Amino acid sequence: MGRGRAKAKQTKVARELKYSSHETDFDALQRELSSNSSSDNHHEDSADSGYEDPYDDGYDEYRR
Repeated sequence: MGRGRAKAKQTKVARELKYSSHETDFDALQRELSSNSSSDNHHEDSADSGYEDPYDDGYDEYRR
């Protein structure tokens, strides 16, 4: 009980998002995606930056 207003608001927002037409700036989207792809690769390389989990007992590596 008491969820009627919340559900109605969620439904209203979902309909607005679904049926409204937004102007999409595809050039800005392309710039964002191309800049993130180079930084994502750098992030993966630095994933093994010497961090050691104090609770890691090595059991996961043993199971594989």
